[in-house]
Amino acid sequence: MASILVDIAGMKTASGGANELATHTLGSCVAVAVYDPVGKVGGLLHYMLPEASLNPDKARQNPYMFGDTGIPLLFRAVYQLGAERERIIVKMAGGANVMDQSGTLNMGKRNCQAARRIFHKNGLLVAAELVGGVSGKTMRLRLKDGSVEVLLPGGEVRIL
Repeated sequence: MASILVDIAGMKTASGGANELATHTLGSCVAVAVYDPVGKVGGLLHYMLPEASLNPDKARQNPYMFGDTGIPLLFRAVYQLGAERERIIVKMAGGANVMDQSGTLNMGKRNCQAARRIFHKNGLLVAAELVGGVSGKTMRLRLKDGSVEVLLPGGEVRIL
């Protein structure tokens, strides 16, 4: 199976049953996977921070670094590949408090809240998620069927 890697603060889209999109090192970052089961079109975004207002210069250089700029671009990209809004399934993972276990900054939680606000505002539901905790995750979106696999430390695998 051909695997397309999505870097931190990156986004990729693809179509076709033979591909998967994958991203690693999801600590406080959040990965959003979107999938159209009819068109077999999907996309994966790995963003680091909730809002572009935290660093407007960085947001102009790389809008995928932020949830509020990256998520709309993810949807536009899958629409260009033929996905239709009514059919899109949304799943997400990440949002842990890896280096902030005391909860001082709550960056993982804030990243998850940013995504939920955008989805709520646009009338979209999250079909499945594996967020929070204190350990990193890896996420894979399989384009043949839209299944999402989340790998946890110790080799545990969860299917969303």
